[in-house]
Amino acid sequence: MAQRERDALTGRLTTGHEWDGIKELSTPIPTWWITTFLISIMVALIYLWLMPSFATTKSLEPGLLGWSSSGELREDQAIAAAAQAPWRQRLMAVPLEEVTKDEELRRFVQAGGRALFNENCAPCHGVGGGGQQGQFPALLDDDWLWGGKPADIVQTVRHGIRNEDADSRQSAMPVFGDSLSKEQIGNVADYVLTLADKSKADSRAALPGAALFKDNCAGCHGENGEGGRDFGAPRLNDAIWLYGGSRDAIIHQITSPRMGSMPSFASRLNEESLRMLALYVHGLGGGE
Repeated sequence: MAQRERDALTGRLTTGHEWDGIKELSTPIPTWWITTFLISIMVALIYLWLMPSFATTKSLEPGLLGWSSSGELREDQAIAAAAQAPWRQRLMAVPLEEVTKDEELRRFVQAGGRALFNENCAPCHGVGGGGQQGQFPALLDDDWLWGGKPADIVQTVRHGIRNEDADSRQSAMPVFGDSLSKEQIGNVADYVLTLADKSKADSRAALPGAALFKDNCAGCHGENGEGGRDFGAPRLNDAIWLYGGSRDAIIHQITSPRMGSMPSFASRLNEESLRMLALYVHGLGGGE
């Protein structure tokens, strides 16, 4: 058994262990530290008794107080909903086109619509509605495939575009790479590039792609490239291009068209929220 002794230099007891003439001092844990440790254990046990604990994949021990962060969130949401209820009722009682005439209601719609947009739309269309070229359209300009009036936007947001919703907006551009030669597709692209150039209004009819455009494209995009909302066909006679306005980009779109999809928000947003969101989008600058 190790023989404990008092160290001559420090006056403290040793553990009795010695290695190569080096002795180990006995330095027990301070009383204050042990006391604090025991108190922390007691506090933890009391916390487990009072607060939610012992969670499983299917249930949770609610604790004596019955408090939970999710419950607190529901209470806060209920309070907010109660505060907003008069404004939401007011919103539903006014035709969409007349909401902006009521300044107080307009401010409420603007604030609520911005929050809804940032939560549901900004990941694709951008926080300011600027869109992402090649993926998601901008909401700031005057190009609306399905209409830019508040009621049109409500319909688009509610049911979406090209999705599983039976009432979603549907359209499809044919794959002309299967029916036209590369030369013909190049001629159509050359013709399309002239549609936004007013100086070529009289001369474009003589281009090789004019007849091809009339036979294959004008039915949806219009004779002068003005677009067709019945089909969700974009305008071709301006400088706004979702997938790029270069000759190569147009050829690619004619050959193997890309068509995006937008989810339906009918199951996510109630009618008041749909209205607020649509009016906010309408107010971004491109609404009609």
